[in-house]
Amino acid sequence: MSEGGVNNALSSGLSMGELGARVRAERRARGLGLERLAELSGVSRSMVSEVERGTKTPSVLVLDRLATALGTSIARLLDEPVRAEVVILPHDRQHVVRDPSGWERRILSPVLPGVEFEFMRTTLGSGVDAGEFSPHAAGSHEYVVVESGCLRLTVDDTPHLLAAGDAAYFPGDRRHAFANDAADECVYYLAMALGRPVDAQHRSTPAAEARGRGGHDGNGGHGGHGGHGEHGGHNG
Repeated sequence: MSEGGVNNALSSGLSMGELGARVRAERRARGLGLERLAELSGVSRSMVSEVERGTKTPSVLVLDRLATALGTSIARLLDEPVRAEVVILPHDRQHVVRDPSGWERRILSPVLPGVEFEFMRTTLGSGVDAGEFSPHAAGSHEYVVVESGCLRLTVDDTPHLLAAGDAAYFPGDRRHAFANDAADECVYYLAMALGRPVDAQHRSTPAAEARGRGGHDGNGGHGGHGGHGEHGGHNG
């Protein structure tokens, strides 16, 4: 699957420039250069640069790879944290990201300060394979329940078939994939609680934040030169 998505993939009105600025801010807060984020995510350096500059719309899988490498969720890249005790998310204000391969993810949870949790509703079209998602940090947990259709959930190469009404749990630090082999659409809910990354380079330090404010990307460059396309499985 290609790294790029489709134009206007975000239904929330968030521009690609705003998304790119959030990816860059999260990267710099962790003291990561473009090369290091590319290495951690499996996304080419040129693609990371294009996403940060807002010149290319990433697919859902690429966006998820970047979020995973940053130790956070897609939701945090799309929205600002809210501090209200009660948060109402009307249907028309929920973020929706769509992948060109024929599936979409609707984010149902708000972004809260200091909380890495995401609740989402995913729709897979007939015969759609959403691909393999990268392992999250150790201590992550994922819970799935199928609303309609049939879901093939694969964890570390072991497939599990879930019908409507079935639920499952798996550790989020395993390779996992979602596919719909049936003729009918599949809709499922996924709740994801992320553990804290153990890679020291993910952790924000005063020195790293100072480098970020200074606008240096590290690894000898600013822009999107070099790098190769993405290889292997997908992410999420």
